[in-house]
Amino acid sequence: MLDAPTLVFGPFRLDVGNATLERAGTPVALTPKAFSVLHHLARHAGRLVTKDEFLDVVWPGVFVGDAALKVCIREIRKALGDDPQAPTYIQTAHRRGYRFVATVTLTTSPHADAPLVHEQPAAPALGRAVGSVPTEPFTPPPTRYAQSGDVSIAYQVLGHGSIDLVFVMGWVSHLDYFWREPSFARFLTRLASFSRLILFDKRGTGLSDRVSDLPTLEQRMDDVRAVMEAVGSERAALMGVSEGGPLCSLFATTYPSRTLALVMIGSYARRLWAADYPWGPTRAERERFFDAIRTGWGGPVGLEVRAPSRAADPAFREWWSTYLRMGASPGAALTLTRMNAEIDVRHVLSAIRVPTLVLHRTDDQCLKVDEGRYLASHIPNATFVELPGDDHLPFVGDQDAMLDAVEAFLARLPHEAAGDRVLATILRTRLIPKPGEAAARDAFDAHARREIEWFRGRWLDRGADGLNAAFDGPARAIRCAASLAAAASRYGLTACSGLHTGECVDDGTSLSGPAVSMAAALAALAADGEVLVSRTVKDLVAGAGLFFDDRGAHALDGDDQMWRVFAARTLQPTFVAG
Repeated sequence: MLDAPTLVFGPFRLDVGNATLERAGTPVALTPKAFSVLHHLARHAGRLVTKDEFLDVVWPGVFVGDAALKVCIREIRKALGDDPQAPTYIQTAHRRGYRFVATVTLTTSPHADAPLVHEQPAAPALGRAVGSVPTEPFTPPPTRYAQSGDVSIAYQVLGHGSIDLVFVMGWVSHLDYFWREPSFARFLTRLASFSRLILFDKRGTGLSDRVSDLPTLEQRMDDVRAVMEAVGSERAALMGVSEGGPLCSLFATTYPSRTLALVMIGSYARRLWAADYPWGPTRAERERFFDAIRTGWGGPVGLEVRAPSRAADPAFREWWSTYLRMGASPGAALTLTRMNAEIDVRHVLSAIRVPTLVLHRTDDQCLKVDEGRYLASHIPNATFVELPGDDHLPFVGDQDAMLDAVEAFLARLPHEAAGDRVLATILRTRLIPKPGEAAARDAFDAHARREIEWFRGRWLDRGADGLNAAFDGPARAIRCAASLAAAASRYGLTACSGLHTGECVDDGTSLSGPAVSMAAALAALAADGEVLVSRTVKDLVAGAGLFFDDRGAHALDGDDQMWRVFAARTLQPTFVAG
């Protein structure tokens, strides 16, 4: 017979072998499922156990809702005499899960052959000692869905580490096909050995909803937030591979209080060549790659530069081809790649304030190591680790060197909350009364507040000649400004707006900083009904269906630097609050 453990806490003894709970020698009744929940909580005393983890462990392979877990928790609390308002044993983390807060002592008792609890094996720590990569397919974690607006985003969670880690794959993805390639499965399993790993398919790809228009970086940030909300993650480290890096960097600057750290692997700040960014491909080179997608989708497109060490492996070529086909349709892949070509987050790198690790292989054939060096040199206090190798995909080649660096970095993280600096898009709207008309300013402000709320903005203040607002997404800010311009004439006013995205200081009631004065300078430059934006704003809204007219270079806000200015316009109808 095997020795089954007994867990002791306060006056209680939880005998796993006999599936009994006793208080000072007197049996306490619990249903089998409530016993399983209590056992799992007590075994992991001090750690937050999420709702998803409970469902996987106690109800494996069975679809049940949160209500079943809540019933068990209520039963346990009643049995223990625990007050949820002042808990001695079980603490609730709102919308996330539960934590066992009492001290637990483990003993053994020679009773039943095995515990009557469904155990989920811990993710193995697959380090260098593991040896060869397993050849048998891994079983994917359960796939669940989060709602991001009206779009369903597929996600998976595995591992029970103390740090939440959101993994953002570049280009296209497919959650289930991650696990069909043993080297990728091994990479993810190792990450899950020291984190709670959160995986998701971006909208329009993989198991997430297909959409008519592929998403902007702004919408992808919304998807990250939706998945974090669904799994009860208040703060997480973000890991972005390739194109996932700009998304994660933008999220880290926009939501620093929700970002524990940033890891960028084989990534970039800008996707196309520029005189001050000479490492990116030219537009002609990108066009040749677009042609390769048009003619070759369904085969191993792009594999030779993404995984040269595996490019001749027939099995890997077949997996890559299938992975791409399952990840996106040919049209979606082409549209996504075109949109990625317009990404430029250089202007936001200096606003990143969370601990940052940049990893890049020296001879990466897809994205040059200079691009990783550029990221690290422009992000304050970033750590740069250059690794040998020519593979771009992080799970190909020497993945252990990369994983060792990530694990060591995350282990050193401070756990205090982020500071008061955020990245925001500031909208300044200057209002001019129309000659001969009585301006209904109060009525317009009421209308503007509704519009700003509709576009998920934040009203900042009203001035004598206009108003200020802030947005966490520049595309929404532009559309809100266009909507205000269209509505202003109904109130005897003309609206002239300026927008800039930059770092701001948030004191809880207002925002301040250069971004606010830059937006004001742009609004002062704007003609009647015009929406002027900085180059920073334009670069962040690639794929948003917005169009811009170049208004030339201007000195703004008393600055000697010349800023490129653009007039925004949209071919899409704007919403006007009724």
